[in-house]
Amino acid sequence: MLSTVALPVVAVVLDAAFGDPHALPHPVRALGACAVRLEDWARRLGGGLKLKGVACMSLLAIGAWCVVAGVAVLPVVGIVASVYLAYAGLAMGQLLCEARHVAGLLDTGLLDEARGALSMLVSRETAHMTEAQVRAGLAETVSENLNDGFVAPFFYLVLGGPALLWAYKAVSTLDSMWGYKTERYRDFGWGAARMDDVLAWIPARLSAVCLVGAALLCGGDVRAALRDVREHAARSASPNAGWPMAAAALLCGRSMGGPAVYFGVEHHKPHLGPEGCEWDAASIAHLLKLVRVAGFLCVVGLVCLSALALV
Repeated sequence: MLSTVALPVVAVVLDAAFGDPHALPHPVRALGACAVRLEDWARRLGGGLKLKGVACMSLLAIGAWCVVAGVAVLPVVGIVASVYLAYAGLAMGQLLCEARHVAGLLDTGLLDEARGALSMLVSRETAHMTEAQVRAGLAETVSENLNDGFVAPFFYLVLGGPALLWAYKAVSTLDSMWGYKTERYRDFGWGAARMDDVLAWIPARLSAVCLVGAALLCGGDVRAALRDVREHAARSASPNAGWPMAAAALLCGRSMGGPAVYFGVEHHKPHLGPEGCEWDAASIAHLLKLVRVAGFLCVVGLVCLSALALV
């Protein structure tokens, strides 16, 4: 079996080289299918929605851990499965690829196509966005998914291998499916949303630290981020999402937040970063560079700590 140090490194290299494994069955799709069946089953039973949601979340997370841990110990097959599951749990390569695609469409004047491409990355409605709003939406999802799609899963991969990574991904998947304050999910998704908040607490702050470190390596000015990131992050309704978003906005000197439409209802998201400073092609390119370097710093830092723990 690959060592606890070598496996995360191999997974990162594969993610950077190939992005999401579209040609292979992705475990997230299996988690999503299981979640739909669990919800249907739970809603047919009696009892409170909060309790049933917590039970479903626990079943899926524990089930994911058991399946991955069981497969990983198989001779020969376990090595291949561990590598694949570790790689499939990371999304930095795909995130940067899709972000560059949206940015490229905007840079060539294809606003409608850029709106459509952005809609594949966000849950907000994009059909009537201006070019500036598309760029701002792209910046928000890229900075938030630095944590959700890479730092947090990599953190749990280093901490407990593919089994712990996929237990975390189970909770994260349920949060993305059920963690909405709508009539249907306000209670049923409560447990998944709260558990995701707990599990992402350290990685979200690590993401902000890595972004600041990336800015230092790239020769940027980090004074505003160091001074204001805590205050700006606290404006977000999420205890975690605001940290990488606020850091990115302050380091790039651009605004995030403002009106956004979700499921036909307009919401006003709190402003992060300097108000009135719109994202442009140069600031998006700078953000993508910061995110790429921040991911590298995360890998180096966590792998080194893991290696030291084994000494």
